[in-house]
Amino acid sequence: MLDAIETAAVTQVDSETLSENVFRRIQAAIVKGDIAPGSKISEPELARTYGISRGPLREAIHRLEGQRLLVRVPHVGARVVSLSHAELVELYEIRESLEGMACRLAAERMTVEEIAELRHVLETHERDTAFQAGVGYYQQEGDFDFHYRIIQGARNSTLTQMLCGELYQLVRMYRIQFSTTPNRPRQAFTEHHRILDAIADRDGELAELLMRRHIGASKRNIEQRYQEQDHQATTARGEQ
Repeated sequence: MLDAIETAAVTQVDSETLSENVFRRIQAAIVKGDIAPGSKISEPELARTYGISRGPLREAIHRLEGQRLLVRVPHVGARVVSLSHAELVELYEIRESLEGMACRLAAERMTVEEIAELRHVLETHERDTAFQAGVGYYQQEGDFDFHYRIIQGARNSTLTQMLCGELYQLVRMYRIQFSTTPNRPRQAFTEHHRILDAIADRDGELAELLMRRHIGASKRNIEQRYQEQDHQATTARGEQ
């Protein structure tokens, strides 16, 4: 009886490990665009691709829905999220407000050591090969993410849950998608340095203002990209 219980416990742990592993791999594929926005999720195909049974896979899919990376469409099933222009603008409006607040709190609450670590994060970003080539910005998550570290430094658990939990991977997905706009990586890096300098000076008001401007610039970049895509689509229809 005891052997059966121990075997069941080991099986459960193995299943949880498999589910966590496939969750992280599918999450990364969606966030980086390897699985395109709007793509239909096929459980049999994913099970074959990742060599996993349906049980752990369904658990991973459920977690991805919780992160808003997957959405359920009636009579269709799960699809990778694809925000409309209006929905994306709303997301950036939320970021502009909440991350501005996080910056103000971080200027008050981050330790000297944490500020030094954040400066080291920017040094790491500058050495990244994609950034040096001007084709993208450093895209690692968590402690290597400038925005993540500031939110953590705000020391507000509700704010952290909203920005580093529920919305984090969705925001990363679109940050990565639009980070390759010409000149935007270098501009964003300069803006990050100015924000950090304001935090280091304990100027919460300026830090909040600079973060709001930074995210506002990203929002305008997105709007410009959408306008260009609409113009290209209109031109293509006119040529047919």
